[in-house]
Amino acid sequence: MRLAFMGTPDFALPAIQALADTQNHEVVCVITQPDKPKGRGRHLMAPPVKQYALEKDIPVLQPERIKGNREIYASLEQLGLDAVIVVAYGKLLPADMLEIPKKGFINVHASLLPYFRGAAPINRAILNGCTSTGVSIMKIDAGMDSGPVYLRAQIPISEDDDAMSLSTKLSVLGADKLLEALDLLERDQITPVPQDHEQATYAPMLNKDEGEIAWNCDPVTIHNMIRALVPWPCAYSHMGSKTLKIWKASYLAEDHDLPAGTLVKDSSGLRITCSGGFIIPTTLQLEGKKIMDSYAFSCGLRDERIRLSKGEIS
Repeated sequence: MRLAFMGTPDFALPAIQALADTQNHEVVCVITQPDKPKGRGRHLMAPPVKQYALEKDIPVLQPERIKGNREIYASLEQLGLDAVIVVAYGKLLPADMLEIPKKGFINVHASLLPYFRGAAPINRAILNGCTSTGVSIMKIDAGMDSGPVYLRAQIPISEDDDAMSLSTKLSVLGADKLLEALDLLERDQITPVPQDHEQATYAPMLNKDEGEIAWNCDPVTIHNMIRALVPWPCAYSHMGSKTLKIWKASYLAEDHDLPAGTLVKDSSGLRITCSGGFIIPTTLQLEGKKIMDSYAFSCGLRDERIRLSKGEIS
C-alpha cells in the first residue's frame, strides 16, 4: 500500500522502520512535529522520526498546525494514498482530513482500547497498578481514540517495568501488529470492530504536580508512581529547599514507628518510610546534581535520618 506516516518520538520508530523494511508497502511522506530546542544550549533538535526519514530519503513535512492547513491537505490529496499511519504524532486530527486516504487513518495506540484512551496510556496503566496492557490498531474517527479496532495484542506488565521499558516493548509489539493489520486490510480480510464506549477509561496527559510523592501512601502506590513517571516528571520529594527525584526503587511492606517521609541511612543502605513500609531507592538525583546510585548518594549524607517534605494526601 501507498502510505504516509505521522509520528514524532522514539515510540514511533519501530513502526516506521518496519514499514520501510517491508516490500509490501511504501512510505512516500512523513509528517512530524517541528524541531524543538533541547538541552542547556537550547539548540533545535529534530524529532526521532524526522531523523530516520531523512536517513531513508523520505520527504518530511513539519507543520506548526494541522487544522485548516491547506498545504498539508493538498499534499495528502496529491499523493494518492491508500492510508495514513499515525503513531504518537502528538496532535488531534481534524475530521475532514480523515476522508482523504482510501482506507483512512490507522493508529497504533498503546493500550487495550477502550481502556486508557488519551495521551498517556502507558504511564496511567502503571499508575493504576495494572498487571497487563497492550496495543490496539484502530481506524481513527473524529473522537479521541474512539474509532473501531482492527487488532489488539496483550502483554504483561512486570514489577520491574517502568514507563520507558514498557514503552519500548509496546512500540515493538505495535509495529508487528500494524504490519499484520495492513496486510489483512490490503487483502480485504479484516474489518474494524466498534469499541464498547460504555467501558471507556481515559489517560490524560501528565503534569508536573503529579510527581510529588505523598509519603503517607502505601509502598505499592508510591512504587507504581516511581515506575510510571520516568523520564518526566519523575516522582519527587524535597530535601530542604532542593527537589529530590527518585528514578528507580524497590519497596518493602513492613511495619515501623517512624514518621512517613523519613530518609534513613544505615548499614543496609537507604530507605524512605511511608505508610506500612519503605521505599528503597536505587537511583536518585538531587537538584543541581547528576543522577547517581543510592550508595554514591548516601556517601554525601551527614545525617542518618532526614525528613523529606510531607506531600501528604488526606
